[in-house]
Amino acid sequence: MVSPAAPLVLIGAGNMGGAMLAGWLESGIAPGAILVVDPRPSDAMARRLSDLGIRHETAVPLGVTAGVLLLAVKPQVMQAALEPARSLVGPDTVSVSIAAGKTIAFFEEHLGGAIVRSIPNTPAMVRRGITACVANAAVTPAMRAEADSLLSVCGPVEWVDDEALIDAVTALSGSGPAYVFYLVECMAEAGRKCGLPADLAMRLARATVSGAGELMHQSPDGAATLRQNVTSPNGTTAAALAVLMAGDGLQPLMDQAINAAWRRSQALAG
Repeated sequence: MVSPAAPLVLIGAGNMGGAMLAGWLESGIAPGAILVVDPRPSDAMARRLSDLGIRHETAVPLGVTAGVLLLAVKPQVMQAALEPARSLVGPDTVSVSIAAGKTIAFFEEHLGGAIVRSIPNTPAMVRRGITACVANAAVTPAMRAEADSLLSVCGPVEWVDDEALIDAVTALSGSGPAYVFYLVECMAEAGRKCGLPADLAMRLARATVSGAGELMHQSPDGAATLRQNVTSPNGTTAAALAVLMAGDGLQPLMDQAINAAWRRSQALAG
């Protein structure tokens, strides 16, 4: 599907679009099969596109039909981007959005055709993201496989059949990295209050969370098993977990936080 004749068109080469682009090139997609449309790329991105021989346009060019159209612009400017992008859509084009809050119905209204709505998260920038997707009825098995292949360069891809679940995905994994970053902030502050120098407390917290994440990534064990493995009876970890796992501990607070994000995602989509 991706070829110079029916190129992979990326609209928006910011952080997420740039991460996708880097992954595509590393996966072996030829630079000549990619067209980037971005009116104001960063200087570094503009140089990179030029050095790699990737075609870059500041506006949607005439006479181009995309094989895959990847929409990587912010939700608040999506509608303006879609008006000229419609000319890129042909009968065999699949359009893939990575923007939060924009529904399949929105893209069907403005683009028509085969639509995949996806929600990645920011660890995609280091190839450790996760993306959830939902497709409309016009997406063929081949189109779905193509979208899966392109999105998976930044991490695993999960598919759901019910678009309503995308709001919960947004609340859990889409917004989730911010929760982890805030956890690091809280851990470091708690360490400072126990007497550690602030900079040392932050280094310890960052390394602990990133290391635990990598351990969980590599281990076949579930999160609960990993937690149990480092918790000695009556030890320091058990003392901390008694607070975190109490009835008014971390779980009800996380329930409230993710529910708030879920309801906000529903409101934005509505």
